[in-house]
Amino acid sequence: MLCTFRALSLAAAEPLTLKLWPDGPPSAMTPKSEATIKLINSYGPANSNRVSDVTEPTITVYRAEKPNGASVIVAPGGGYMFLSWAHEGTQVCEWFNSLGVTAVLLKYRTPTRDEKEMFTLPVHDAQRALGLVRHHAAEWKLDPKRVGLLGFSAGGNLAGHAAWDRGARTYPQKPELDDPRGPDFLVFIYGGGFLDANDKSKFREGFSVPADAPPAFFLVAHDDKSNPVEAAMLYLEYKRRNLPAELHILTKGGHGFGMRKSKDPISDWPARCGEWMKSMGWLEAR
Repeated sequence: MLCTFRALSLAAAEPLTLKLWPDGPPSAMTPKSEATIKLINSYGPANSNRVSDVTEPTITVYRAEKPNGASVIVAPGGGYMFLSWAHEGTQVCEWFNSLGVTAVLLKYRTPTRDEKEMFTLPVHDAQRALGLVRHHAAEWKLDPKRVGLLGFSAGGNLAGHAAWDRGARTYPQKPELDDPRGPDFLVFIYGGGFLDANDKSKFREGFSVPADAPPAFFLVAHDDKSNPVEAAMLYLEYKRRNLPAELHILTKGGHGFGMRKSKDPISDWPARCGEWMKSMGWLEAR
């Protein structure tokens, strides 16, 4: 079901898909370069778990059978080349529904690797998604102050920018649809992209965790290249600012595990995330 803002209904049995930009996205995408095409093709044939060439971004709303008022926007990863649609998307939404949380699956624009900053257009999509969920909060029986954002890998980078950047938005805005706030809480799963490209002991130029950053849950595997270093540094910034945060670094898991099951304890990360959300009061029915 694909709807515009004028015709909306929400039923637990059927997810609802809405265009983020009914009149078309405000910024054109740079065409894919040969290098980007080659990189995407290196991941093998396209399949149902991989969504790419997204030029019309949407959100799909998955309503819990017994909603508690909380909602989380889910941003799959995929290196800003594609979206890992199942194990970092639809399966995550199903898990959130089991907690009574309304899940909102974000299909953001991709590939954007040839843009000046590959995260810019996807972050615009996330910002509009946050505003759209809050705009419909009363209609969908949601708490506009319990709207979280979860991102995996590149989706984590997107989520981090949406949570921490404080620059002026550069796309044409509609006051009723573009709430200026970021997410009320952040779930950052093996995300990255905030460290200096040449010196992984410091953040990229111009980046800092703001004093009003939302509560955050960080999770990553120790054997995931530099991402555990980044998660630890981000957590320490939260600690330095006395902001609520939780950090989990598990020995094994690599990158991109999402909701896939394995013999390693990292497969239990959803339980740890759910415990954190409960401890913060976001799972209480209101």
